[in-house]
Amino acid sequence: MSAVVNGWVLTKRELLHWVRQPWAPIFNLAFIVLLLIMFGVLLGGAIQIPGGSGGDYMSYLLPGMFTLAMMFGLEGTMTAMANDAKRGITDRFRSMPIGSTAVTFGRIGADMITSVVELVVLIGGGLLLGWRAGGSLGSGIIAVLLLLWLRFALLWFGVFLGLTIRGDGAQTAVSVLVWPIGFLSNLFVSPETMPGWLAAAASWNPLSATAAATRQLFGNPTGITGGPLADYALIMALAWPLLITAIFLPLSARAYRRLRH
Repeated sequence: MSAVVNGWVLTKRELLHWVRQPWAPIFNLAFIVLLLIMFGVLLGGAIQIPGGSGGDYMSYLLPGMFTLAMMFGLEGTMTAMANDAKRGITDRFRSMPIGSTAVTFGRIGADMITSVVELVVLIGGGLLLGWRAGGSLGSGIIAVLLLLWLRFALLWFGVFLGLTIRGDGAQTAVSVLVWPIGFLSNLFVSPETMPGWLAAAASWNPLSATAAATRQLFGNPTGITGGPLADYALIMALAWPLLITAIFLPLSARAYRRLRH
């Protein structure tokens, strides 16, 4: 219980930082909205829905953009954890009578709250641009929970990287790698339009599972006619984040205990 209380105190600390310096979360959100406008409005008219599933490209794109937004939180979490370690803030926390999980859960909690705000803004922006969810309200809620489940898992990966990789060059490299991972998926186009080996890699990308499952739940075109994403998207969308969390949550706790400034 004390870990939960301490974690909430540290969550409020992170949120206060964002209130005083809101430009980082605002920039991240504005960047996602800019990508949405660029792909959905400027380029969307030239892109056909792959797989013969019908529908307009905006309906296909929006769940992919929601998924991409969940991945973008990784770099911010990694950088914040690394900066706290550099400045000695983490060492101060370690000298206090609080558990190792409280500090990491505090960071995760703050990032999850901002994730909810990001999703609300993006869904509202999508509705303004003409996107519609054809599924039921219950299915839509499940889709949102799946997106947050992916974000939760990826944040633990970010925490682990922040505690183990603290060089500026390494952080930049991780930030750059986010882009090919995002594009090597079904977020923008169907894997069925890719060469065979790329299609296989894209189909087994955890981002693809969440995007495919949310498209199904929102009642949007999936662009997929066969394969694992057509038959097991929901199971994969639940299993991938569970696997990522099971690996990186204990690794993050171990890295925090062994941290040396």
